[in-house]
Amino acid sequence: MYSQAKVIAGGLAHIPVVIAVFYFILTTFNKRALKFAEEAKTKKPEAKVVDPKKVAVSKAEAPKTEAPKVVKKKHADVPVNIYRPKTPYEGTVIENYSLLKEGAIGRVNHITFDLKDSDPFLNYVEGQSIGIMPAGEDANGKPHKLRLYSIASTRHGDDFNGNTVSLCVRQLQYEKDGETINGVCSTYLCDIKPGDKVKITGPVGKEMLLPDEEDANIVMLATGTGIAPMRAYLRRMFEPTEKEKNKWNFKGKAWLFMGAPKSANLLYEEDLQRYLTDNPDNFKYTKAISREQQNTKGGRMYIQDRVLESANELFNMIEDEKTHIYLCGLKGMEPGIDEAMTKAAEEKGLNWSELRPQLKKAGRWHVETY
Repeated sequence: MYSQAKVIAGGLAHIPVVIAVFYFILTTFNKRALKFAEEAKTKKPEAKVVDPKKVAVSKAEAPKTEAPKVVKKKHADVPVNIYRPKTPYEGTVIENYSLLKEGAIGRVNHITFDLKDSDPFLNYVEGQSIGIMPAGEDANGKPHKLRLYSIASTRHGDDFNGNTVSLCVRQLQYEKDGETINGVCSTYLCDIKPGDKVKITGPVGKEMLLPDEEDANIVMLATGTGIAPMRAYLRRMFEPTEKEKNKWNFKGKAWLFMGAPKSANLLYEEDLQRYLTDNPDNFKYTKAISREQQNTKGGRMYIQDRVLESANELFNMIEDEKTHIYLCGLKGMEPGIDEAMTKAAEEKGLNWSELRPQLKKAGRWHVETY
């Protein structure tokens, strides 16, 4: 029999052993816990790969007509807002001349600005716009607000040296209380002279850019000064010197529908006729001259009437996923074009109200109206 003193002494003798075992277990656990935490920090989660062929599409999302298969692509390296209203670039006017022939209606000018002294350099691409801040103040004594104008030149400029930008500007005029009112900025631009300084902002816009593919088809619908971006496109496609400078060699088909009130109001006509002669397999030009031509109903010929006349050929192009459509001009042209497209689509068994959003989503329907 052990005495109580011996039992207590024996128990006390084992305490250091128990403490040592407990310390060993605790130390080992802490080391493993720290190692696990470090691994969790450095380990990168694996990306889940999804097979696009296995992604389900609900019936509500499925297109009812032949949907464009082209996925809208982002344009890389497109300059935007190099110059802003608070810090505009003052460009020098190089030239300013009328684009109209005798007997034309209104006033339309081609105006070119020198960019070579801009720092940072004001570069741009076809389909963009720049802002113009007219000199002077409004009725409240505040500086006039800037107006945006579509660029009418390629990135290389009219002289192909890459130091200029050009605009196509119609002087806005309207009647109010029996008085003719002139547009502030458009009149300012039409009146400026070579050597004058003009405040410029931009460039802005990615809606009207050309596709990257050289074999794309380009359908252009324009009225009046809506020809501005189309001129830039066509120069990029067909001007020999421009083509030499580009790493982009257009191989598709371009079709321009142009609306004007009179033949004398057709803009850049000499260039367009030259492109037709030099590129008969790649360029088609259809004119709608409202005061000189009649549609099938005996009324004035508008651009939407030409669209209806060419419905079958036009929609054969639109069904090709390489085709892009560009619309530019007065906002009032949109309803007529939309109606014409609706009728033209019906002749092909298509629903335009469903097809147009699909084209827009695919980045193939481009609109800039004002």
